[in-house]
This record gives sequence, C-alpha cells and structure tokens, in this order.
Amino acid sequence: MDEIEVINASRKWVEDVVVGYNLCPFAKRELLRNRVRFVVSEAETEDELLQALHSELQRLDDEPGVETTVLIHPGVLQEFGAYNEFLDAADGLLAYLEMEGVYQIASFHPDYQFEGTEQDSAENYTNRSPYPMLHLLREASLEAAIGSYPDVEGIPQRNIELMENLGTDKMREILANCLQ
Repeated sequence: MDEIEVINASRKWVEDVVVGYNLCPFAKRELLRNRVRFVVSEAETEDELLQALHSELQRLDDEPGVETTVLIHPGVLQEFGAYNEFLDAADGLLAYLEMEGVYQIASFHPDYQFEGTEQDSAENYTNRSPYPMLHLLREASLEAAIGSYPDVEGIPQRNIELMENLGTDKMREILANCLQ
C-alpha cells in the first residue's frame, strides 16, 4: 500500500467524518493547527506494532508541538476481534512505560463494533475508519478540552443519534469515499 494514499484516506476520514460531523468537538482545532501527526506503520506483526506504538509515544514525549498522533497500521490486525484484543497489549505498554495518565489510546477500525450492537448498526460508524488505527492522545490536553466543553457526557449519545439518522448505507458510502 502506498503510504501517501493511506495517510490521505485517513486524513480525509478525520476531516469529513470526525470533524465534518463533529463526532469529536476537540479535533478540528488541532487539525487546523497542523498538530495532528499521521503516520503509517509498516508493522506486519503485533510485536512490530507494539514497537511502532512505543516509538510514537516516545516521539510525543520528545515533540511537544505534536498534539496527537494517528498511528495507522494497514498491514496488521485487519480482523476486528484480534484488533480489539490487541488494545489490552497497547494499554499494557502504556503501563509498562509508566505513561498511564499521560497518554490515552483511542481505537478505530474498518469493522469496529461496539459491544452489544449488531455488525451493521449505524452507531458503529462513530469508530469505523478506512484502516485500523490507534489514536494517541495527551491526557492533559484532553482533560483541558473536556473541562471547557459544556456537555461532554452528551457527545456519545448525540453521535449515535447522528449515525442512526444518516444510516448505515450513507456511512458506508462516506467511508468508501475516503478511500478513493
């Protein structure tokens, strides 16, 4: 896969879906400030992905001008169940590096499925991305953003209602357009 195409599709998804539909009210500012790092991992195994994750966490420590990193990994964890299980290892790495409370990892996958939902439920599209990815967030920045937002608790329900109103077919089309 061409790295530039993967980044362009992922960035388009962030712009058109995450920011365009205001799924995350905190994303637009950092995207406009060009403080979101999009990086494609060449990892083909979970161990290689953990190494890439470690490197990106270290990079965030070393480069305070980068607010957040989207670590895209198209060569590993294509199956959602394996991806979901890998998140425990990712959190374990945060603990091992003593970075819990410093960074948080948000998860996005082309086949994302919330527990208790049907595979084709529209609400799953709040976390469906063109490629499997890990979004590395600075906890302090997230807490500051949350502290200044009037209704943080309402975001998930608002997003679910939005996805249901748009519908599965429309969201499938939007996601496919990101890959073109």
